[in-house]
Amino acid sequence: MELVRIGCACLVGLVFAVSAVSKLRDFEGFAGSVPALVPAWPGRARLLAIATTALEALVPPLLIAPVTAPAGFGVAAVLLTAFTAAIAAAVRRGRRTACRCFGPSSVPLGPRHLVRNGVLLTCAVLGALSPGGLPPAGGVAVAAAAGLAGAVLIVSLDDIVELFARNP
Repeated sequence: MELVRIGCACLVGLVFAVSAVSKLRDFEGFAGSVPALVPAWPGRARLLAIATTALEALVPPLLIAPVTAPAGFGVAAVLLTAFTAAIAAAVRRGRRTACRCFGPSSVPLGPRHLVRNGVLLTCAVLGALSPGGLPPAGGVAVAAAAGLAGAVLIVSLDDIVELFARNP
């Protein structure tokens, strides 16, 4: 089970690192998109954007040390729950808000983003529930590589879907 925790930490940590960095690279664009996703907070959109980015940036360093990993998985789970609720509400209202999870995008939020967040939330919960300890040395590299490969697929999900959805 230690290997599950390592794989989940690599996956969740990399996804949150990419998300935080992409938001910081175009913070004004991200902050400007928040009111469309969370219309109940129009006057506090910038504050919500700052808090979101700061909490996302906090997750990866927390996941590095076994003693702080449960807190990192907990922060990730809370954020993913909030993101999923906001996305579900936007989809239910029929809002065609662009997904700015990993930087500027023209891809509107939809069911695949809910599935993506469900996978990430599952990984955060599995990581939090997996015991710490010293895993077998050979397994660490495999677990870390699997987590990192999964993170790359998740971050690239919209691009992958677009690649296969295009008509020739």
